[in-house]
Amino acid sequence: MTSNMIPIKTVLLSCAVMLTLFGTAQNSFATHTSQPVLVDPKTQFVVGETIQLHGRVDYNEQPAPDVLLNFKLTRPDGAVAADEFYPSNEKGQFDFKFNTQNQPSGTYQLTITSHCLEIHRYACTYKKETLSIQVSKP
Repeated sequence: MTSNMIPIKTVLLSCAVMLTLFGTAQNSFATHTSQPVLVDPKTQFVVGETIQLHGRVDYNEQPAPDVLLNFKLTRPDGAVAADEFYPSNEKGQFDFKFNTQNQPSGTYQLTITSHCLEIHRYACTYKKETLSIQVSKP
């Protein structure tokens, strides 16, 4: 080894420090944290009823309009019953409707994921709200 070479331990340690700093810096940019909030959700339905849920999107504890939301409803067997995208309205509110006609009874899982505007995607945290919904036979 010549005196001009940097020891491999120093190079590896420098790389580890740089990766740690880069990861910390990326997490510090994740500031857009809109959160879907269900308001008084009903969780018991009978086959044939329409599931109707209402809520709002909060950003910095204020209603946030025009936030894209993904509504994913999973059947008791794990199959996806609905996978839809809707934005919150001008008051930051949203509605989700699903007709249970001809659907199996059992426990459904609804996951609402808050997305961000395109200009904020680099800093989006994709917050979720999950709800179990029981659909029973009439």
